[in-house]
Formats: sequence, structure tokens, C-alpha cells
Amino acid sequence: MREVVPDEWQALRDIRLAALTDAPSAFGSTYAREAPFAEDQWRTRTTCGGRGAMFFAELPELTEPAGIAGALVQDDGTVEVVSMWVRPNARGHKVGEALITAVAEWARSRDHDALYLWVTESNAAARRLYERCGFTATGERQPLPSDSALPEIRMRRAL
Repeated sequence: MREVVPDEWQALRDIRLAALTDAPSAFGSTYAREAPFAEDQWRTRTTCGGRGAMFFAELPELTEPAGIAGALVQDDGTVEVVSMWVRPNARGHKVGEALITAVAEWARSRDHDALYLWVTESNAAARRLYERCGFTATGERQPLPSDSALPEIRMRRAL
């Protein structure tokens, strides 16, 4: 695991666009929206607009990041896990768990006491991962911003 730096904006762009292509119903954005982003927009995203951090997971057998996740401090001061995705060829190697750990450590080191995230209700694999990582449903629901026909649920994990 390592924190993404602004000079890695192209790698961030590549993995984010791969995620949006692989799992379009898992994100609040779309490939069509993000593909045209300019370099400065991608550089800004490496730090979640100065409100957090992005992390790459790496595996020795891959030349590109195996996964990505971000920690975004919301306006209310809570930390949300964002942009979580693991490449299909890296699944089953505990990459998702390692990304959640990296985000949790980042949040804990900044005196936050919990992590939150939104997950599409129908994404059973992601929900199982988050439950293994200690997240529980909060009871909150909302439509997925990129597809209002898909409901998402909010989950929380104490740190």
C-alpha cells in the first residue's frame, strides 16, 4: 500500500477509468464524465481535492496498481471511503482488505473515530468485503448518483 502523489496522476487516471469501465454500477460517477478530465483535475484527485488521500495497492506480479481506494473528509468531518476498486486479476489476494486498512490508518492518524462508505445494495461481493472489514449498515439509503434506479446503503466502521 502506498499513498498516491500528484505526479502519479496518469496511473490514477488509468485505474479509475478501468474501475468505471469494469464496474459502472458501483460508482457515483461514470466513465463518460471522467474520461475527459484534464491533467490538473487528475492531480487534484490524488489528494481528494486537498481533503484526503488516495491509495494504490500493489502486487509484485503486476506492473500496474492492483487496486485503489480513497479517504475523503466530508463537510461534516466524517471520513468516507471512496473510489474503492480491485482489478479482477488481483481479487482474492486480500487487496481490498489492505486498502481498507490503509484508509483506516490514515483516518486514525488524523484522530477520526470511524469510516463510512456507500455501497450499491446489489453489490453482494463488495458488501461481504466491507462486513469482513468490520463495517455494518447504518440504515441510511440513497439512490446511486450515477444511476438513480440503483439504491445504495451506507456502512460504518469504528476505528
